[in-house]
Amino acid sequence: MKIAIASGKGGTGKTTIATSLAHLAATDGRTVAYLDCDVEEPNGHLFLKPQILREEPINKLIPVVDADRCTHCGLCSQACRFGAIACVGQQTLIFTELCHSCGGCLLVCPQEAIREVPKPIGLLRIGTSGPLQFVEGVLNVGEAMSPPAIHAVKDAAPDVDLTILDCPPGTSCPVIESVRGCDHLLLVTEPTPFGLNDLKLAVEMARALKLRFGVAVNRANTGDREVWSYCRRQRIDILAEIPDDRAVAEAYSRGEIVVESVPQVAECIRSLLETLQSGAPA
Repeated sequence: MKIAIASGKGGTGKTTIATSLAHLAATDGRTVAYLDCDVEEPNGHLFLKPQILREEPINKLIPVVDADRCTHCGLCSQACRFGAIACVGQQTLIFTELCHSCGGCLLVCPQEAIREVPKPIGLLRIGTSGPLQFVEGVLNVGEAMSPPAIHAVKDAAPDVDLTILDCPPGTSCPVIESVRGCDHLLLVTEPTPFGLNDLKLAVEMARALKLRFGVAVNRANTGDREVWSYCRRQRIDILAEIPDDRAVAEAYSRGEIVVESVPQVAECIRSLLETLQSGAPA
């Protein structure tokens, strides 16, 4: 089973919940993997403190033009949906930051003047945290696109009973790449106007992708009740209500897994884990 933990905005407690779910499931005797797909700013390692056993580069394929064979016909430029190739006079220019590595330019080139070469864009780190399998991607500073790195993280996932994917915040391409193929999606929100606004965007994304999903409300005893009203109107299951507790913030600041430090929260997370594994989100 693959459970993706996502949120419409940052700072809602997504990583706190993701690491807690993975840790609890692993200590219960399941084979579990935690995948940190937030490759632009991964921080699951701060809490799980894994022993890294292997590191390898993350590459994406980019086109290279053979100037001796290229006739500058422009077919590759016309085929590229992302504007990554331009034919200007007697030059064919490649803009690697825009390239999505789709390979279309190779297919349409009548002179076979284009080949692909790997370009390093990040680092894949694989290890263990006790019984828990750990996979993390770190995108190189300055890289424009994270989906290839997220894809590499998911490809490196071991074959286990339960995979927890800690997704990037938002609803754009990195999140869509992260949640693609998951069995359940948990949307973490908070009872604030900003939290509600971004929850609505995340719900639209989940429905567009036809994913089974539910909501967890963090800091549930603060703010207003608009999140509950919205979920009720939209017939969305609220699977967990996690209280705002100073002990949680203190544990977080020390880099501790919350379920190890705050028994009240541990009960909430354990109940949430059982609900997710039962297939409750619809």
